[in-house]
Amino acid sequence: MCTGIQDDADGPLIGGASIPFMDASLPGPLVDADWLAARLGDPDLVVLDATALLPSPRFDGDYRAASGRGQWLERHIPGSRHADLTVDLSDHAAPYHFAMPTPEALAAALRPLGVGDGTAVVAYDSGGGIWAARLWWMLRSLSVPAAVLDGGWEGWEAAGHPVASGEPAPAPERGPLAPRPRPELWAGIDDVAAISSGAHPGTLVCALPEPAFDGTAPTRYARRGHIPGSRSLPGRGLLDDNGRFLPLDRLAARVGEVLDPGAPRTVLYCGGGISAAGAALALTLLGRDDVTIYDASLEQWSADPARPLVLGAGTAAED
Repeated sequence: MCTGIQDDADGPLIGGASIPFMDASLPGPLVDADWLAARLGDPDLVVLDATALLPSPRFDGDYRAASGRGQWLERHIPGSRHADLTVDLSDHAAPYHFAMPTPEALAAALRPLGVGDGTAVVAYDSGGGIWAARLWWMLRSLSVPAAVLDGGWEGWEAAGHPVASGEPAPAPERGPLAPRPRPELWAGIDDVAAISSGAHPGTLVCALPEPAFDGTAPTRYARRGHIPGSRSLPGRGLLDDNGRFLPLDRLAARVGEVLDPGAPRTVLYCGGGISAAGAALALTLLGRDDVTIYDASLEQWSADPARPLVLGAGTAAED
């Protein structure tokens, strides 16, 4: 089991606390390997591997993104399909990577994967859960019922569940997927600038590791540092040693060290809206409904030399 999740009349129990159902076919935004294994073959449940490859930068500006489809072909959950965030599920007209497509374009890209009206999706990855969380947030922004597999591919294998390889059978023909957009789940650069300057209320949170936040490590982007006024909440710190989310009491304690409980709005960012999605999932598990993601994140912000960045304990980054 992943984090003590079990079916309950009022919602799943995670770390001893109950959260509401998000859909009749899903127990919540997080499911465990045993739950999923018992439901493989359900025609209304679509399993998607969202793995992408993004190695750590070796020097500033070292951006190397690649599809995880090859890994998926070698070993995957039976019946799953690869949702390629580097190709089909991103907007290549945008000036940054992994950009959220328009709702209509995203819906069109999801249909060949078997997603349609009336289906629910479980996303997983082999990269620490951030890619699955990213896909989950994208689906959520279309109002598609979705959940993330806690512990991801590693948890599935560790539980001894079956493994497949190669191409699966074609996805069944589905009816249309009519997106119901939720634009309030996304923040733009002007929103972020207004919170950073204090013009609008809210809390900015960076989900990158501490060395990326304080600028002591190389960055994939134009400049090092974090957006002024933001706080650090590394996504990895929200997981246990097995890549599963911490129990709710420990998760709440960790988040409480960073966030004010009365903040009217929390905007999460990272390098490109990926790690931020993992933090967004954690906050959703805690019942927060004030969360948005800055999609373009530091890749967009750092590209404009007029946008300030902070190094370490508040020193403005030099251009």
